[in-house]
Amino acid sequence: MDILDNPLELCGFAFIEFVSKNGELDQIFKTIGFTKVAQHKSKNAHLWRQGNINIILNYQPESYASFFFKEHGPSACAMGFKTLDAAKAFDKAIELGAEPIHSKVGPMELNIPAIKGIGGMPIFLVDRDIYENDFIFFNDVERHPVGVGLNEIDHLTHNVYKGRMEYWANFYEKIFNFREIRYFDIKGEYTGLTSKALTAPDGLIRIPLNEDSDKGNGQIAEFLADFNGEGIQHIAFITDDLLDTWDKLKSLDLKFMTAPPNTYYEMLEERLPEHGEPTSELQKRGILLDGHTKDGQKKLLLQIFSENMIGPVFFEFIQRKDDDGFGEGNFKALFESIERDQIRRGVLNTDL
Repeated sequence: MDILDNPLELCGFAFIEFVSKNGELDQIFKTIGFTKVAQHKSKNAHLWRQGNINIILNYQPESYASFFFKEHGPSACAMGFKTLDAAKAFDKAIELGAEPIHSKVGPMELNIPAIKGIGGMPIFLVDRDIYENDFIFFNDVERHPVGVGLNEIDHLTHNVYKGRMEYWANFYEKIFNFREIRYFDIKGEYTGLTSKALTAPDGLIRIPLNEDSDKGNGQIAEFLADFNGEGIQHIAFITDDLLDTWDKLKSLDLKFMTAPPNTYYEMLEERLPEHGEPTSELQKRGILLDGHTKDGQKKLLLQIFSENMIGPVFFEFIQRKDDDGFGEGNFKALFESIERDQIRRGVLNTDL
């Protein structure tokens, strides 16, 4: 297929569905700034929104989600891709080799077509406003709350077993005509990982695939053990103002991953000369900065991560200033800054 061909006529993420014990996820999504806007008509499931992001929390017993929960624990158990014609897209996906999911699964009243994806989770193909048919909206709540300023799902990652990255890359390439846009190999002293970032032809659905490198037994292996299989590791939400969003998330008591050492920020000007961002404000919040400022161009990405919030699953919050990467420069910069901090503290002997 040509790189511009969009065989399933995709046009962005429709929703992400999560499962856990009854009501267990509510406080988590409140802490990320989401609002419960609707109740499912017949099932124990709710629609939560912020900006244009749709999150379904499914607590229905004896459902697809409940069986997924028994195997994987609290997790993302399904996702929906928007398409111009769901029936046509489903037929094309099957023609291209996708495995159909024929049973009526998930929280929907409508029989929305789905194919089998990572970890056995369904990928629903959605071509209409399914929420008006399936949910009863609360009268006293905005249908698209602003929340903390998160607007869209930017990307979500899959963690896979070593040697399975090519399998899942081929899956997305063959069925949806995704294309690789980034590949990086991050090496630590004891562990490492490789990542291949894919994007759909519409440019709106982006999925990095992660697997442990030859050093093995790193963060990917830990996820696979905790999750009991391959699945979604984190979901990234995009905002127009990450500093403001961070302040609002902090006021909701969201816990972020450990901030980088001071040396990370001391090296920013060296790594990204004349970046123009308020370094002290970034440092105060632990926000990372990536991109490039070469040849008169300035393309920047601001990002920060939550702690694990749903089992081994966490969230990323990003702001893009003309940069379409995934912050891969931060991996190397963080590693180097930690080494420099170790040298300063006398932990690392550079004379050996």
